[in-house]
Amino acid sequence: MSEVKFDLQPVDKKPSRKYRKGSKYDPIIDSFLKGEHALVRVEVQDKDANYLRTQLNKRIEARDIVSQVKVSVVNNIAYLEKL
Repeated sequence: MSEVKFDLQPVDKKPSRKYRKGSKYDPIIDSFLKGEHALVRVEVQDKDANYLRTQLNKRIEARDIVSQVKVSVVNNIAYLEKL
C-alpha cells in the first residue's frame, strides 16, 4: 500500500459561506428598487414563477434586503413588492 502525503493545519473557525458576487437576477431587483411602483409582476422568459421566486429570494437574502422587498407567487405569476 502506498503512503498518502497530507498536511493538517489548526484553524480557529470555519469560514462563512460565500455567495456569488452577482447574479443574472440582480438587475431585476435593482430595476424594481429604483422604480416608483410598489408592486410589479415579474416575468422571465422560459422560467416558471415558482423557480423565479426561489432565485429572487436567494438574491434578496444574499443582499440583506429582506426588510425592503418581498417576492410572492399567485396563480403562477411572480410579484415583487416593496415593504
